[in-house]
Amino acid sequence: MNVINALGRRKSAIARVYVNPGKGAITINDRPLEVYFPMDILQYIVKQPLELTGTTANFDIKVNLDGGGAKGQAEALRLAIARALCEIDKETYRPVLKANGLLTRDPREVERKKPGQPGARRRFQFSKR
Repeated sequence: MNVINALGRRKSAIARVYVNPGKGAITINDRPLEVYFPMDILQYIVKQPLELTGTTANFDIKVNLDGGGAKGQAEALRLAIARALCEIDKETYRPVLKANGLLTRDPREVERKKPGQPGARRRFQFSKR
């Protein structure tokens, strides 16, 4: 198997993933997963597709992460890993990942700030006089 690459996005975060056969090491921007995402919940989000398909110790994953915050980056990485697993073996992994909603990109983005207002929806206080 050659190197499989996939792309995942969430909010303004972009994750580029390169998957090799290996022992289960996940490297993000040349740092281990536990160092890059110290919170357990974010590590769980990243490992979700691997645990659902039972391939936690089968692949080495190298990741380039850019933009966004910690949660957005973790969810972008989850989508990228799920897409890469689908490329590896569509018949086996796709039904499990799709049933758990891991192949759907979350389309929600930040609404832009409008001119003459302090925020996207917020207005300055109205004064009658």
